[in-house]
Amino acid sequence: MSEPEEELQGEQRDSTKKKKKRGKRSGKKKKEEEKREQDEEQQVEEEEEEQSECVVLRGIFKLGKKSHDVLLTRTKLTWIPITPEDPTGEACVLQPGVVLLQDVYAVKVKRRRAVGQQSGGAVLGVALFCCKRRGKRLEEDTLHLHNASAEHTNTWYNTLKELLTGFSSRPRYLKVFINPSSHKKEAVHIYREHVAPLFKMADVRTDITVTERKGHALSVMKECKLDEYDGVVCVGGDGSVAELCHAMVLRAQLDADSPEKPVKPVLPLGIIPAGSTDVVSCSVHGVRDPVTAALHIVLGHLQQVDMCSFSSLGQLVRFGFSAMFGFGGRSLARAEKKRWMPSPRRREYALVKTLARLRPEDCQLSFLPVKKSNRNLFENRDQEVDQDPESDGEESWTTNQGLYLSISIMSIPCLSPHTPQGLAPNTRLANGSAALITVGNTSRSEFIKHLKRYSSSSGQFSFSFVETHAVSAVRVRPRSMIGWSEEESEEEGDSKTSPIIQSEGAAFPWNIDGELVEIANEVLVRVHPRLITLYGEEVDEAESTVSCSCI
Repeated sequence: MSEPEEELQGEQRDSTKKKKKRGKRSGKKKKEEEKREQDEEQQVEEEEEEQSECVVLRGIFKLGKKSHDVLLTRTKLTWIPITPEDPTGEACVLQPGVVLLQDVYAVKVKRRRAVGQQSGGAVLGVALFCCKRRGKRLEEDTLHLHNASAEHTNTWYNTLKELLTGFSSRPRYLKVFINPSSHKKEAVHIYREHVAPLFKMADVRTDITVTERKGHALSVMKECKLDEYDGVVCVGGDGSVAELCHAMVLRAQLDADSPEKPVKPVLPLGIIPAGSTDVVSCSVHGVRDPVTAALHIVLGHLQQVDMCSFSSLGQLVRFGFSAMFGFGGRSLARAEKKRWMPSPRRREYALVKTLARLRPEDCQLSFLPVKKSNRNLFENRDQEVDQDPESDGEESWTTNQGLYLSISIMSIPCLSPHTPQGLAPNTRLANGSAALITVGNTSRSEFIKHLKRYSSSSGQFSFSFVETHAVSAVRVRPRSMIGWSEEESEEEGDSKTSPIIQSEGAAFPWNIDGELVEIANEVLVRVHPRLITLYGEEVDEAESTVSCSCI
C-alpha cells in the first residue's frame, strides 16, 4: 500500500472517531437537557403543590359543642379540636377532619331569623354543602362552622366563594329538558323534589322545557342559542337521552357546517334518570339515583364518551350508544305493541313471547376489528377478509354469512340494575371501540341459559355459540325477505306508538338505545371516539336492586 493511501485511511479513521465523539457528546447533551427539563417540570409541580397547600385562612369555629382550629387552603379545609394542655405533659394526638373543596358545591352564611323574617338576622357562622361517597352513590352532607363574629364569618364566606368559582367545569346556567311521559310519569316530580333544590343551592340557573312529543327536544335544540348555556340536562329515560344526544351532535354539525363528518358538541350533557332501565345513566353514574346524577352535574364531573352513527344506504338514521338486531329488536317491537301494560309486565311479556317464537336471522355480517381477538371468531362459518368499498383502502373488513339469534353493537358497557356488570362488560366509555356480541343459532334452552348469566357476575360469553369482538365499524345486511310487519301481522292489537323510522315493505326491527327503529335494508354502524361529554365518571359495575324473574 502506497503512502498516500495510508494517509487517506488514517484521515478517514480520525474523522470517524471524531464523529463518534461528537455523537456521544450530542447524546450526552440531549440526556442532560431532558433531565434538566424533567427537573424543571418537577420543580414547577412541587411549587404548585406547595402553593395549593399554603394556608389561605385560619380561624376558630365551633363544630357541634367543641371549638376547633380550622385551616383553609386552596384545595381543602381541615379542622382539629382545641384541647387544654395535659397536666402530665403527654401530647394528645388528634386526627384532623378534612373536606376537599372539590366536593363542596355551595357555601352559605348561617343566620338566626324570626318566624316570617325573609332577610337579615344575627350571624351564626358558615355552612358548607358538600357530597360524600357511599359506594357509587353521592349523598348530600353539610358542615356547620359556628362563629358569631359577622366580620370573621363574611371573610371566610367570601374567600370560600372565590375558591369555589375556580372550578371552571362547574355549570352556572343549564338548559333542562323534562320528559313528563317517561316510565311512571315521575320525571317532573323527580326534578322538583330531588334536583331543583340542589341546583338552587349551588346557584345554578335553569331554562326548562317540558317536552310534549317525540322530536320536541330535537326541534328546540336546532333553534335555541346554545352559547348562553354551560350545559344541557335531560330528565327522562333512555329514549329521551338518545334523542337529546342525537340532537346535540346534529346541532354541532350544523354550527360547524359539517353535514358529513360528526362534530363533538361543545356543551356537556347531564342525565337525571327517570326511566325504566336508564342504561346510559347507570353507565356514567353506577346507580339509578337522581341525587347522585345532580351532584355530578353541580360538581362538574365530566366524562368523555364514545358514540356510534347508524346509517342505511348512505343516509344517517341517528347517533346513539347501542343497537340490538334479532332477539333484542323483536322483543322491543312486541313490548311497544303493549304500551298499555305496566313496564315490568310489558317487558316480561315481550321476552316470553319472543322466546316462544324464537328464530334466527339470516344475514351477512361485516366488521372492522380494532385488535386481534383472543378467540377464533366465527370458526364454524365461511369467513373471508375483504375491502370495504366505502373505506380508504386501508381498512380490512371481516365478512361472515350465517344464522344469528342476536347481534349487539355497544360503545358503552350498558350497565343497569338488571345487568350490574353490563351487557358489554369488556368495553369502556371512552376506549374508541364498540363491543360486537353475536349469538349464533342454537336451541331455546341454551339461549335462555345465556340470557340468565347476564344477571350474574360472568359467564355469558363462555358458550360456543356466543362470539365477541372489539370493533370500530359493523355492517349488518339481512338476507331474509320476511320482515317484522309480515311476521307479526296476525298478532292482536295495534301499536299505539310508531317506530322512529318506518320503511316501506318488509322491515326489520332494531333496538337503538331502547327506541324501536324499523329498517328494511343494511345498517352501517361506525364508532366515533369521545364524541360527546357527559356529567359523570367511569364505573365498573352498577348497583343491583332488581332480580329478573321472567325467565
